[in-house]
Amino acid sequence: MRSPKLAALELRRFGRGKLPRAALVALLVLPLLYGALYLWSFWDPYGRLDRIPVALVNDDKGATVDGKRLDAGDDITEGLRDSRTFDWHEVSAAEARRGVEDGTYYLSLTMPSDFSERIASSSGDSPQTGALQVRTNDANNYIVGQISRTVFSEVRQAASTKTSRSFLDKIFVSFSDIHGKTVKAAKGADDLKGGLGKAEKGSKDLAAGLKDAKDGSGKLAKGLKTLDKGAGDLQDGSRRVADGTQKLADKVNGINAKVGPYVKDNEKTIGDTARLVADGSKAVRDNLGTLVKRAPAAAKGAHTASDTLDAVYDKRCVDPVLPDTACADLKKAKDAAADVAVIADDLNTLVADHDGDLAKLDRNLATLQKQARALADRAPHLSEDLDDAVRKINQLNDGAAKVAAGARKLHKGLGTAKTGAQDLDKGIDQLKTGADDLTGGMYKLVDGSGRLAGGLHDGAKKIPDYDKQDRDRRTEVMADPVHLVSRDLHKAPNYGTGFAPYFIPLSLWVGAMVAYMLIAPMNRRALAAGASAWRIALAGWLPVVAIGVLQTAALTAVLHWAVGLQMVRAAGTVGFLFLVTACFAAIVQWLNARFGAAGRILVLALLMLQLTSAGGTYPVQTSPGFFNALHPFLPMSYVVEALRRLITGGGLDPVWHACVVLAAFTAGALALTAVAARRRQVWTLDRLHPELSL
Repeated sequence: MRSPKLAALELRRFGRGKLPRAALVALLVLPLLYGALYLWSFWDPYGRLDRIPVALVNDDKGATVDGKRLDAGDDITEGLRDSRTFDWHEVSAAEARRGVEDGTYYLSLTMPSDFSERIASSSGDSPQTGALQVRTNDANNYIVGQISRTVFSEVRQAASTKTSRSFLDKIFVSFSDIHGKTVKAAKGADDLKGGLGKAEKGSKDLAAGLKDAKDGSGKLAKGLKTLDKGAGDLQDGSRRVADGTQKLADKVNGINAKVGPYVKDNEKTIGDTARLVADGSKAVRDNLGTLVKRAPAAAKGAHTASDTLDAVYDKRCVDPVLPDTACADLKKAKDAAADVAVIADDLNTLVADHDGDLAKLDRNLATLQKQARALADRAPHLSEDLDDAVRKINQLNDGAAKVAAGARKLHKGLGTAKTGAQDLDKGIDQLKTGADDLTGGMYKLVDGSGRLAGGLHDGAKKIPDYDKQDRDRRTEVMADPVHLVSRDLHKAPNYGTGFAPYFIPLSLWVGAMVAYMLIAPMNRRALAAGASAWRIALAGWLPVVAIGVLQTAALTAVLHWAVGLQMVRAAGTVGFLFLVTACFAAIVQWLNARFGAAGRILVLALLMLQLTSAGGTYPVQTSPGFFNALHPFLPMSYVVEALRRLITGGGLDPVWHACVVLAAFTAGALALTAVAARRRQVWTLDRLHPELSL
């Protein structure tokens, strides 16, 4: 009998009574328990988060920023309630803590009392971050805690973005203010440049003026030095004059004390004497001519008289004729005549040889006559004139003393002036040097102010001046500069669709496993009839494949029309699942045929290994190395990957690859089952008395 007929006979057994029919129905429905029920329960958990009770605590007291009220806690609370992300319950901090602990709430979100104050501090001197406090309890549910971290991260991001927009708006307003101030500063720099240009010209004029001043101060210092020397001489001379006038005043005052009374008492006598002197001077002047004329004759007469007396003396006294007394008198007369003759000669010689001196004598006598006449005229007032002369001499003395004192002060002052002039000359020289430096510095300042003005103008052009529309657009971008542009090439609409490639092969494996609990892996009739090993293998495999096809049809129908699974390639998915059930049936058949009762345990163990290494939930790379090593050697790994492409879309290369792998596993398992069938055709003691029976 051929294998299909043997398979048909095996299936007809399930129509021979109520219990076999119920067993067949159970075989068909069992995959739904794994596939449909599991997927239904996990179908869209994120769409029902609004049923999860979460405690919301708003202790924020608010803050005032630039005269405006900020209530960040109220804003977030309102936004959360409108979002309906969770089933929010506004409670106190104590109620939230107690509720999370006893399981009333899965978690809590708390906005502390200083939440707004911390957010507002971003524009102050001591900025602080505002902290949203989340309390979870993994003893309630671990997954909810993981979900909350994602949700609250988005809440935190939204709050941070809003705060950043407010802060950045102030910055952009500041940019506009800075732009305006920079424009004013640039204009001021232009004015400064003009002013510095004038100052530079002024500094040049100052330097030139200080040069002239330096020349003048040098001349002044030199002149004051000369004046100081002259003042020193003047001081010495005036001191000597003062000393002399003091002596004169002392002497005049002393003489006046003695002579004054006499002059006052003898004014008439002095007048008469003066007139007598004048008259005598006149008489002498009148007789000077007669003296000149008579002097030679007088000299001659004197000599004649002298010679006569000499002769008489010789005649009378050489040979004494006269008495001695007479002779003595005669000798005196002779000597006197000789003296007169000598005097007469001298006078004649004086008159003859000094005619000019006589003229001078005449002039002096004239002066004496005139002065004596004047004295005679002033004699009645001589006492008054003497007093006046003494007074004037005293005044002269006082004036000389004052002149000496003034000369001393002048010398001292000129000494100070000389020192000051020297200091002035030195200071002006330093000022000139400073003015030269100032001119150089002013040149640099003019150049620097030009660069400053240019830089400020350039800076003003570079500093943005945003209006409100620009500020809003830019703050929106800068507050959240990086957007995650998520592009799902083949997006799964919900959680269940994403897990379908994992739960469907699980249910089909369980279906094959249970089917071989009711159907023998090797047809006993074929074994007893001595059929070929391949026919025995196929006869045991085909009934389960047929049941698997029915299981697949029922499962996909329920998932699609009841649960809502949408498959991009529905026909391809169903056809591929037929191959999957055929492969799984072949593997389960071989394990049961080869290992008997122990094979059922191996089937379950192999299922566990495939579930943990297939990468159906998390990427296999996140699993320990042991499961990464098993991943490429187990069929479910390829089934999961292929179903993802068939259900959600994508390239078909993994599908074709999986088909090849599954076909190889199917052929290999059937071959091994054939080997096991051949061995079963030989009876042994182990078969007659098995060690384990299930």
